[in-house]
Amino acid sequence: MMDEKMKKRLSSLAAILLVSVFLMACGKQEEPAPAAAAQPAPPPAAAQAVVIGLDDHFPPMGFRDDKNEIVGFDIDLAREAGRRLGLEVSFKPIDWSAKEAELNGKRIDVLWNGLTITEERKANILFTKPYLENRQIIVVPGNSPIEAKAGLAGKIVGAQDGSSAVDAIALDAETAKAIGELKKFSDNVTALMDLSAGRLDAIVMDEIVGRYYTAKKPGEYRVLEENFGAEEYGVGVRKGDTELAGKLDKALDEMKADGSAAVISGKWFGSDILKK
Repeated sequence: MMDEKMKKRLSSLAAILLVSVFLMACGKQEEPAPAAAAQPAPPPAAAQAVVIGLDDHFPPMGFRDDKNEIVGFDIDLAREAGRRLGLEVSFKPIDWSAKEAELNGKRIDVLWNGLTITEERKANILFTKPYLENRQIIVVPGNSPIEAKAGLAGKIVGAQDGSSAVDAIALDAETAKAIGELKKFSDNVTALMDLSAGRLDAIVMDEIVGRYYTAKKPGEYRVLEENFGAEEYGVGVRKGDTELAGKLDKALDEMKADGSAAVISGKWFGSDILKK
């Protein structure tokens, strides 16, 4: 049998164990809930992609340089406007005579390449405010006897197919009727080659383009004093794209105001020729 002394010792030990268990239970801390995993930041919104359609044989507005890269006055304007608007701008050469079909078929988003604003085009294209003035001039060989529109009677005259030069000639009914043949070309470069080769007697073309080419070959070409009238260039978007047209107008206005458009103009024309 267990003696009295042993019982007391066991009782004391049991009491100590109970107190220890109690204190451990009281001192136990709730483990903190695991922190919620940090959510990754949303990716930045992708820049809106805008495809600009152009005739890549239309210097100095848009053309290919000796490295086959698309360059030009309108190209530089479009890139600067795109940068300001956060647009991802790319350029797509198109058949200029099918420009409205390309735009409204959504194969391009913008027409920006010396695009003349006309009432006929307004039916299918929404234009920005005009940013440049232009005329339809008559270019003849340097030794040509032609001095005015009347001298085009019976002659072979060239113009770019789908260009406002064709429309300008048609609006002058008397001259249009007198011309022997109106020969249409896919671009002005080819037309000028035919003029130099004697296959044409004259070309009707945008003054900005004509002056650019004739300055490169002094004496080879001559620009007549008489012309087929003044016009204005604008940027074209799809009908209903009023937001994009408004943004482009704003960007162009800012570029004129801060002088950046004048710098671009000086690069290509030697002076600021933008419409104020």
